[in-house]
Amino acid sequence: MPTEDLILALNEIGSVKFGEFKLVTGLMSPIYLDLRATISYPEVLRTVAEIMWEKVKDLRFDLLCGVPYTALPIATAMSLAHGIPMVMRRKDVKDHGTKKIIEGVFAPGQTCLIVEDLVTSGQSVFETADALEREGLKVSDAVVLLDREQGGRENLRKRNYSLHAVFTMTELLAILLKHNKIGQATHDRVLQFIQEHKVKR
Repeated sequence: MPTEDLILALNEIGSVKFGEFKLVTGLMSPIYLDLRATISYPEVLRTVAEIMWEKVKDLRFDLLCGVPYTALPIATAMSLAHGIPMVMRRKDVKDHGTKKIIEGVFAPGQTCLIVEDLVTSGQSVFETADALEREGLKVSDAVVLLDREQGGRENLRKRNYSLHAVFTMTELLAILLKHNKIGQATHDRVLQFIQEHKVKR
């Protein structure tokens, strides 16, 4: 499925929302991409995973790690389709059991690709990368479906991480406008917000 068709499919299932949404960065955003809905649409989830895989298939990595929680189904779909082992970062370390922060089988020195749904400031990627690196794993790349173009790519580059995004917010808005899914006023308002609110780290 081409990127344009995927964006339209995501809009159709309600993953693209317009309104006022508080982001993890604290900013109030006029647009929100909610990929949690894809778990109820297997074909869309499979397409998301495959189109993200196409962005990174020529990179060298031993493991996948989906950022909890939205990216976990995406990373799982990629792992199952391409036979790449997966590890998982806990959001909280339990005070019982193994008390691990990284679950799965891995060896220090292996390279791990981080899988995330989207990037704004890059904070969630940093949190996952930090946990992986503390366990001796190497991180150099992260793949996302959407780059919100609010500073994440630049913030990641400062730590020598490369971001691989399927599409940007500008591209998403252009496609929705082209197919009359949004009006010019909405397009311009969201684009202005994106351009005015860069998140530095």
